[in-house]
Amino acid sequence: MISRVMSAELAEHAGQRVTIAGWVHRRRQLKSVSFLVVRDRTGLAQAVTAHDLPGEESVVQVTGTVTASPQAPGGYELVAPEIEVLAEPCAAPPFDLFRPEPGATLPTILDHAPVALRHPRLRAPLEIAAAGVAGFRETLDGLGFTEIHTPKIVGSATESGANVFGLDYFGRPAYLAQSPQFYKQAMVGVLERVYEVGPVFRAEPHDTARHLAQYTSLDAELGFVRDHRDVMAVLREVVAGMTESVRRRAASAAALVGATLPEVPAEIPAVHFTEAQRLTSCDEPDLSPVQERRLSEWALREHGSEFLFVTGYPMAKRPFYTHPDPARPGYSNGFDLLFRGLELVTGGQRLHAYADYVAALAARGEGTQAYEGYLQAFKHGMPPHGGFALGLERWTARLTGAANIRQTTAFPRDLHRLSP
Repeated sequence: MISRVMSAELAEHAGQRVTIAGWVHRRRQLKSVSFLVVRDRTGLAQAVTAHDLPGEESVVQVTGTVTASPQAPGGYELVAPEIEVLAEPCAAPPFDLFRPEPGATLPTILDHAPVALRHPRLRAPLEIAAAGVAGFRETLDGLGFTEIHTPKIVGSATESGANVFGLDYFGRPAYLAQSPQFYKQAMVGVLERVYEVGPVFRAEPHDTARHLAQYTSLDAELGFVRDHRDVMAVLREVVAGMTESVRRRAASAAALVGATLPEVPAEIPAVHFTEAQRLTSCDEPDLSPVQERRLSEWALREHGSEFLFVTGYPMAKRPFYTHPDPARPGYSNGFDLLFRGLELVTGGQRLHAYADYVAALAARGEGTQAYEGYLQAFKHGMPPHGGFALGLERWTARLTGAANIRQTTAFPRDLHRLSP
């Protein structure tokens, strides 16, 4: 193929003869002239010709002279074009991809995701998510973290619960990992500061707009912390870095879906769980979605922040590896980060002494046998440490204002969906 110019780069080649390539997004054939709009990964470009045009979603290569045209996408178009068809569709898309808004229901979009996601508005959340991940990596790399990759087939449930996907591993029982928690803690003993971007699996029969059976988790773990507040400080930098990355890398995608990027405070406000209970008239050991929304409204009203840390959740509602608050043992050195009315991140300080793990498991009526591989690291000296996990799809949904998390997921897996 001749050296290709992207549609967003046409202004840089005014007066030159260039080649673009992509899909036929829209065509308009008039009596004396025809307009061909080509879509590539950077946007739209228009070509003007007197010849017949290939059908929509045909894959084409177009060579023409770049000329200024205020009516064309981006203000430039190709004239005197030579059009080569590289591939022709054999079926029509499930809805018109050239219309500004997708004219289809969410089930139709998800059923036909490979083609439906070509629509610019449906593709934009994926671009925003990619920019967020780039910012996550960039921020943690700058703070001395090392990226790791851990197994997704494990021998025991990470969260000591029953909501796991079981499988036959060469005749032995195994599970899809609920999180990389055990491994990222072990790697603190090796690399001190680690992070991972990868899938996690939750066999929870939730059928809501904010739950998936498989989602992308952005995990980080760091050693030599004083307590959970050191972890919260790193998380604040990560959220700010992810936001700035979207601003730099996916501004056009954010504008297309009307995403409002937040201002991340230099210090995110925090309330203890007991204060959160008072503010929301909650007498339960956890917060409901309604109470999370009320707290977010309070943080915006009182602190001008769309983010709020809730710290000190009751130990009864935290995983067994959570470090208790030394001053209030019934409460934890754990936290959630709320963003625009929804819990976005869970994290905290972990136990680091082997004897404390044995005691914590015993208190829950569990022995150490199922966790021997995990506990091995703690027999050989581990520093005080902590970490967090952020759900990528929830983050993207909050940024874009998506009503359903599936709108920010290319091929969602939930209670009902196993294809495409």
